[in-house]
Amino acid sequence: MNKTDELASTHLGKKSEGSDNYNPSLLVAIPRCENRKQYNIDENCLPFEGFDVWHAYEFSALTQNGIPVTRLLKLKYSCSSKFLVESKSLKLYLNSFNMTRFGSSVKECLEKCKEIIEKDLSEKLQTKVTANFIENNAERVEIFKNFNNIMNYVDETNLKVEKFKEAPEILKTEDTHNIQSCYLMFDSLRSNCRVTHQPDFGDLYLYYKSKKHISEDSLVKYLSSFRSEFHFHEECCEMIYKRLYDLLVAGDELFVCALYTRRGGIDICPARWSKNCVVEDVFNLADISKFARGSLKQ
Repeated sequence: MNKTDELASTHLGKKSEGSDNYNPSLLVAIPRCENRKQYNIDENCLPFEGFDVWHAYEFSALTQNGIPVTRLLKLKYSCSSKFLVESKSLKLYLNSFNMTRFGSSVKECLEKCKEIIEKDLSEKLQTKVTANFIENNAERVEIFKNFNNIMNYVDETNLKVEKFKEAPEILKTEDTHNIQSCYLMFDSLRSNCRVTHQPDFGDLYLYYKSKKHISEDSLVKYLSSFRSEFHFHEECCEMIYKRLYDLLVAGDELFVCALYTRRGGIDICPARWSKNCVVEDVFNLADISKFARGSLKQ
């Protein structure tokens, strides 16, 4: 077992009682470097920018008077951080707030929890982590409306998928001589937890601007090849980005985002983009902070 899997196994695959009282020691940080090395991603010169967004749908705490406070919690931190947080450890950590009392009012309770969570995660991951609570009546923003289902561009009756371990050799490109912008969505992404081997499902959003055209048939085959891969969500997003980045040429724009469905009350939404890619323009947004699973405005 390598160091990453050893750290990830702290809670995963084991019966964990957690804690009825606030307990930051439950958090586990996983180094990103090991998986990046496999795909020639230089930690000191990342070929992308981006962030990881987490949504905890079941965060709850108590006021000093014992009044329950429950909210959707949104966490965000940069992909340039040397660590990511292991998901089960985050769940156990957040659950430790459930029976802990903070503040004399609902507002004060949320303010104190936000302050504590940002401090604990920022220290653990050695990067700035922002936390925000989203009200149930949050405005919805359709930021992915420009993306088209990739299956609309293929002949599924003649498309044969045979490889289910990551197979970059499947990807094919052709020169078009004209710069084109492509907005594609694949709604059948599946990978597996590297420790428990439980399946993770999600939607993959891809934008690129290039004279090269990536064959949609080959993209479907390639993205389908993750079905038997065992990686963290963030790793899969970076693997896909790097394979496509290597196909394109310098100066091309590239954006890859994986919106995984929630498991255990938490979803993970990594996004990576080329440094010359203005993400606000891709989504026609004034503020990229609006990005979220289900297009929930921050």
